[in-house]
Amino acid sequence: MIDIIIDDKKICARENQTILQAAKENGIKIPHLCFHPALKPSGSCKLCGVEVASPTGKQVVMLSCILKVKENLKVKTNSELVKAKREKAFNKLLQMAPDSTRIRTLAKQFNVAVTPPPNGCIRCRLCIRVCNEIVKAKALKMVKTQTGSRVVPNPGCCIGCGTCANLCPTNIIKIVDQGSVRTVSIKQEIIGQLPLERCEGCGNMFATSNFLKHVEEVNLTHPDTKEHHKLCPSCIKLMSNRAITERERIKK
Repeated sequence: MIDIIIDDKKICARENQTILQAAKENGIKIPHLCFHPALKPSGSCKLCGVEVASPTGKQVVMLSCILKVKENLKVKTNSELVKAKREKAFNKLLQMAPDSTRIRTLAKQFNVAVTPPPNGCIRCRLCIRVCNEIVKAKALKMVKTQTGSRVVPNPGCCIGCGTCANLCPTNIIKIVDQGSVRTVSIKQEIIGQLPLERCEGCGNMFATSNFLKHVEEVNLTHPDTKEHHKLCPSCIKLMSNRAITERERIKK
């Protein structure tokens, strides 16, 4: 057996074991992703670095999945030098797999600060501009946070029209109609949940109550005295086509 010291704790290791193997057998946690006991170590992920003394006496970080044990070797798994290298390794992996839950969970377990996951928003502001300038609901705004600018909802202002989702170039704004409720969300963040109205023609749910009310309020100045009906675009088109056909028949 070979005696080594990991984080000031003396442990016994077997000959030809790696530092990572010895640490795992003794309940000492070192982050790793590319190691598997059935395969030869490759050191690809660079997460398992530990601090040891080099032959010249200088403290360096080496990969524990490759480094073999030797008598009286002193190892540090959580020094400042190790933390800096570990953070760099985690963030490099996240550049290639930014949405990896496994990598982010592992980083959290070892208290490593990593870049926040991208939400797919390119900050083009199309959703904000159309909501403010055309729809005039003013349901969205851009705010500055510690991780950068992001689009957030103005609580209670969304009318569920879906215009922002139609214009979003990366399709991260989603409209989901389920039962009698429409949900508008930016990735996992809900912008609004609104009740849907039923079309008087076909019976399908087609628009939110807030949207229909908003349209009426915006068009108050229009000289329109006809009785209004709640009709979906398909039924309106169908009735318009019937009206045109009837008008042409009368002309003949």
